[in-house]
Parts: sequence; C-alpha cells; structure tokens
Amino acid sequence: MFRMWGKLTKSGKVLRDIIVSDHDYTKSRTEMVFHALEEICYAFDLEKPIWLDANVQEFKRRSRTRFGQDSFIEHVPFDYLEIQVIEE
Repeated sequence: MFRMWGKLTKSGKVLRDIIVSDHDYTKSRTEMVFHALEEICYAFDLEKPIWLDANVQEFKRRSRTRFGQDSFIEHVPFDYLEIQVIEE
C-alpha cells in the first residue's frame, strides 16, 4: 500500500495533518505521488503547489519535501506544507 503523510506547519507546530493511501498499483509512483498530493490539498482546501527544482531534488533524495510560500500563488496562513512517503 502506498501512503503519504501531509502536514501544515507554522512556527514549528503542526496545524493539521492527514495520511492518504492508494492501493492502485497499476499507477506509476509519480502518478501516486501527484494523486496523493491532490487529495492532501483538497482536504486542506489549498491550491496545488508549484514543484520548484529544490522540491524535486529533495523528493528524489528523501521521499519528502516542503512547499513554502514561494510554491503557492496565493498567500497561505502557514510556514510550509510538508509531504512524505511513509510506505510503498
């Protein structure tokens, strides 16, 4: 089972978090990641963040990344959205 953890953090404290699961292994890992991120953003009522080069590189290395204000077009009331693959 593929699972991704998403959390909103402000001033070092977790404001909200969610774990999203996907059992459809006919999808590629990339499709699972994008689908999970879409579900996380929907649950938090956020627009989808822009993947900057730093996000892509960090996610490739560590299976986790943080999206700060620079990844969103609108102002967001938190410091960052962090996503992390916790099970594949």
